Amino acid sequence: LEILVTILNMNDNSPVFKQTNLTKVVPEDTKVNATIVAREDLSASDADLDIIFYELTTIVAGTDGYFAIKGVNNPEIYLQKTLDYEKFNSTTLVLYARDRPVGSTDTTNTATTTINIFIEQVDTKPPWFQPCTFINTDKSICISSPYTGRVNISEMSTEPLILEPGPIYAIDPDYTLNEKIVYSIVGGDTDKVFSVDADTGNLTMNKLATSPDSYLLQVMATQVNNIQKYSIASVEIKVINKSNHAPYFESRIYNGTVFVGLAPRSFVFQAGNLSSPLRITAADDDFPNV
Repeated sequence: LEILVTILNMNDNSPVFKQTNLTKVVPEDTKVNATIVAREDLSASDADLDIIFYELTTIVAGTDGYFAIKGVNNPEIYLQKTLDYEKFNSTTLVLYARDRPVGSTDTTNTATTTINIFIEQVDTKPPWFQPCTFINTDKSICISSPYTGRVNISEMSTEPLILEPGPIYAIDPDYTLNEKIVYSIVGGDTDKVFSVDADTGNLTMNKLATSPDSYLLQVMATQVNNIQKYSIASVEIKVINKSNHAPYFESRIYNGTVFVGLAPRSFVFQAGNLSSPLRITAADDDFPNV
C-alpha cells in the first residue's frame, strides 16, 4: 500500500522586518533620487516564502511626497522631492509589508516598520542684510533696502556713522549653523574716505569728505567658512553742509484778517492791508542767500 501525503503551506506567518524602528539623518541638500534607506535594511522575510508587497506612508502633515519606495516589491526608500529645512525638519514614515497585494480578498498578514527622518540643515543660503523683506511664500529669499546716511562736508566724524534703516548687519539664514560673517567695502570708495569694521559692520570715516557729491558704497557680507556665500548691499552717504544755526521766523507775531463765509483755501490777508496775502517766512543763517 502506497500512501502519498501532500502538505499544503498555509499562510499562517506574518512578514518580519529586521528592525521595527529606524532613524536616518538626511542632509537638506541631498540630491533627488538619492537612496535614503537601502533595500537590505528594509526587506522583510516571510516563513511561508510568500512574495512581499510593500507600501510607504507618511504620518506627518505637510511632508507627503518627499520620500518614496522603488517599487511594490522593492522597499528601498529614495528622495522624490527637494528638501527645505525651513519647511520641515523631521518626519515619520511607516513601511507596510504584506504577503498579499493591496486589495486582495485573501487572508493577508501585515508587518510594519517606522522610519524616523531628521533633516539636517546645511549651508545653502548666502547672508541676508537686515532688515529684509521676503519676496516669496516659502521665505527662502529675503531682499534688503539700501542703507543711507550723511556726513558734513570737510568735517571728520570719529564715531560710527548713523544709517537708516539701521546699522550694517547681516545674518546667516541657515540659522542652526550661524556661520561667522565679515564685512568689507568692495566698491564706490575710490578715495578711501570710509572704512567698515570687518566684525561689526560699523561704518567710519578715514578722512574728510571734501566733495559735495554723494558716495554710493558697495558693502559685501561674506561667510568666513565659504567666501562664495556672500551678499552685496548699497550704502548711500550724502555729503551736506554743516548746520550751525537753527531756522527762525522773521517775526515773532503775525497778524491776519479773514472774512466770514470765505470758502476753504481762501487767502488770509495782512491785518491793515487787505490787498496783500499774509506771508509767514523763516530764515536760516546757514543759507543767507536763500
